[in-house]
Amino acid sequence: MGTVERAEVIVMVGMQASGKTTHYADHLSSTHVHVSRDLIPGGDRGRQAKLIREFLGRGVSVCVDNTHPSRVRRAEVIAIADEFGARKVCLLFEPDLDASKRRNALRTDKDPIPMVGLYQFLRTYEEPTLDEGFDEIRRVL
Repeated sequence: MGTVERAEVIVMVGMQASGKTTHYADHLSSTHVHVSRDLIPGGDRGRQAKLIREFLGRGVSVCVDNTHPSRVRRAEVIAIADEFGARKVCLLFEPDLDASKRRNALRTDKDPIPMVGLYQFLRTYEEPTLDEGFDEIRRVL
């Protein structure tokens, strides 16, 4: 992972089992550090924020791999990126309950996500917009 002149923060937005982590592994792992609450004991947001700051402080780009269903959740990461003048890119995995259910049933590397988690995402989902502070929003198909 090399440092760049201007670090980038990718904020993944998508329901559980939408392919976010697979997309990171296939397309971003050589250029961005993976930061996910799934990998932090207890999913601690404070620890996640600290990790993001540590990497950005060294000029290292990060990919924040969480569901980020609402503006409020995304704002936490955007504010940290702004502290470091990092470019902010949203990778949007359009909500698709049926596809997430199918992928969830096929998981072999970890336990399936309880269905309540998928429905909770849909209840709190707000589509990302540039006025949140993103430099770019990319839809992942």
